[in-house]
Amino acid sequence: MVTPELHPVERAVRISGADLHYWTYRDDLAGADPRVATGPGAPDGPGAADGPVGPVGADTVLMVHGLRGTHHGLELIAAGLPDHRVVIPDLPGFGDSGPMTGQRHDVVGYAKVISELIEQLGGRQRPLVLLGHSFGSIIAARVAATAPELVRKLVLINPIATPALRGPRVLLSGLTSAYYTLGKRLPLRAGHSLLSNRWVVLAASRAMTRTKDKQLREFIDTNHLRYFSRFHSPALVSETFDASTAHTVAEHADDIHLPTLLIAGESDEIAPLAGQQALAARMSNAELVVIPDVGHLVHYETPGPAAEAVQRFLGTP
Repeated sequence: MVTPELHPVERAVRISGADLHYWTYRDDLAGADPRVATGPGAPDGPGAADGPVGPVGADTVLMVHGLRGTHHGLELIAAGLPDHRVVIPDLPGFGDSGPMTGQRHDVVGYAKVISELIEQLGGRQRPLVLLGHSFGSIIAARVAATAPELVRKLVLINPIATPALRGPRVLLSGLTSAYYTLGKRLPLRAGHSLLSNRWVVLAASRAMTRTKDKQLREFIDTNHLRYFSRFHSPALVSETFDASTAHTVAEHADDIHLPTLLIAGESDEIAPLAGQQALAARMSNAELVVIPDVGHLVHYETPGPAAEAVQRFLGTP
């Protein structure tokens, strides 16, 4: 399996002290102005130009990746939305984006960054569609709850609906937490080596993968090995992991009244289906789509059905 050639445009802007890199797919849609915002402290980088960014059309989708991910993980879903302009950042401290200064790398800090990016893209004039996967679903939910004027519709893929440190996953979550804590406490090089260990990354990848397709499994493993360890420091990734286990989308369920699409994997052990069904029932304007025979890697294993569900939910641009 090969990632589609989408030819995204890379840009960079400084937000919360971070050199935030993001990629725009199908930049010609929505009458988009390809310039990035500039101002005090804005870095020179790919796509940088004088003047403010143009307004975002109603069919722009901003995607937020999950823990230890980068923008690459959501490209297959972006490829399945041919009628929409898609923007995907690397969250601060991951991929090509630098860490924040003066902000914690937690749900509040990341939600602030995403809200500001939406504003930089002209979201106050034309609210956009916000999509989050896994940990990104918690961030997206907070943005939708605290700044609903910036978001037209909300899409949550494999949303984290139940606390990781409760229920049947508590032992595994506790072990994972200890793993990240150890990585943080070791000397920097040793900690990074531990958290980036090839066999640990492969074990995590294969534990989450449900497909029996050998080629697809190899594709997923390759992507995890290539991108899963592109984090700034063990301390940063540990801080982000703690945030991912301490918070859920459910915290914001009563404050989100936007049209919301939840896409669940039938056999997701990280975000169990029962919790997502309860979340959908609790939210005032939500629908739940369940994709069979897939777990927490909907964006890799079943991007086609997921993109079809998003296309239908968004309707005609």
